[in-house]
Amino acid sequence: MIEMFVLFRVGEPTYALPASAVLQMESFTGATRVPGAPSYVIGLVQVRGTVVPVVDLRDRFGLPPIEHSLDTRMIVVEASGRRVALLVDSAREVAQLDRESFRPPPDAVRAQSSRFVKAIGQHDGRLLMWIDDQRVIGEEQLHGDDEEPG
Repeated sequence: MIEMFVLFRVGEPTYALPASAVLQMESFTGATRVPGAPSYVIGLVQVRGTVVPVVDLRDRFGLPPIEHSLDTRMIVVEASGRRVALLVDSAREVAQLDRESFRPPPDAVRAQSSRFVKAIGQHDGRLLMWIDDQRVIGEEQLHGDDEEPG
């Protein structure tokens, strides 16, 4: 089944999310810190009248921080009724991909990615990693499914 996907980068790899999970994309101009929040939740922002937490995917994926640029984007998603902004290095591409062309990641990749990678596919000669947005935002902790990775 052909579906639209939002493609984005965090470090060198290209990641994908179904466009149906993405509410909007916004430039990042900063966030208000929240005391006691996990390190990957860098704060809160207001997006079109709604306050949403911002999850820094560089921190969540164990990558070193970088200075934000004009390319830095927030991808606002909704998972289990919660809106969350995913902070990414860049996001400017939407592509039509065959959902069936994605395959589960090899076990070694799954273990190293802390279960954040749902599937792996290809597009225009690039590997794409379909992220599990619920695990990335920490949704599994709300339901008691898993312990915090790491």
